[in-house]
Amino acid sequence: MKLIIAIIQPDRLEAVKQELYKQEVFLITVNEVLGHGRQMGVAEVYRGTKEMGNLLRKIRLEIAVNEDFVEKTITAIVKGAQTGESGDGKIFVIDLVECVRIRTEERGHIAIG
Repeated sequence: MKLIIAIIQPDRLEAVKQELYKQEVFLITVNEVLGHGRQMGVAEVYRGTKEMGNLLRKIRLEIAVNEDFVEKTITAIVKGAQTGESGDGKIFVIDLVECVRIRTEERGHIAIG
């Protein structure tokens, strides 16, 4: 079991969701977050002075999958989120020690779905 965390551009969310659905990945959690990478935010001009904005709006996806869905999920996220520009995002894959479905108390890969 793996937990896939992806940070993407907000305008790419619908494209990523459609790619995930094509791969039969339906169980996702979506959060609006703030952050920046190497681009260090956005430069804005305020009263004639250039100022760097600190944090940019991003979308964080969390997707728990069984081993056989890891590559499909990564491929779908990349396909939906990639523009080729700086700031497209990152994907993190983390070992998931346990998963419990609250309703039935099922555990492990069965609980993920």
